[in-house]
Amino acid sequence: MERRYRLQKNKAFQYVYRRGKHAACRNLVMLCAKSKTMQVGFSVSKKVGNAVTRNLVKRRLRECFRPYLGDVKNGLYVVVARPSAAKATFKQLEKDVNYLLRKQEALKEGNRAE
Repeated sequence: MERRYRLQKNKAFQYVYRRGKHAACRNLVMLCAKSKTMQVGFSVSKKVGNAVTRNLVKRRLRECFRPYLGDVKNGLYVVVARPSAAKATFKQLEKDVNYLLRKQEALKEGNRAE
C-alpha cells in the first residue's frame, strides 16, 4: 500500500478511536472518522498470536483493502483484527472487509461491490 494511504502516527490512531464510528463482524472491527484525505491503518494486538501470525494477518488485511483504495470515500479508517482473524482464510477476510465498507457506507456512489 502506498505511503500516502497509510495511517502511521499514534495520534491519528487515537483520534480515530475517540471520534470514529465503528462496525464489526466476526473477525474484524472497522472504525471510520471524517477527514479530507483517505488513510487506512491496521491494528493487530498480541491476542491474535505471535509476531509471525500478526504480520501475516496485517499483510492479508492490506491486500484485502488495496482493491478498494480508489473506491473508498475520504476519511481515516482503522481495521482492528480480532483473535479469530488468525484462523480466517484470505477469502473470509476479503468478505469481511467488503461487508464492513458497505456497512460503514464508505464506498463512493456507483462503486457498490457485492
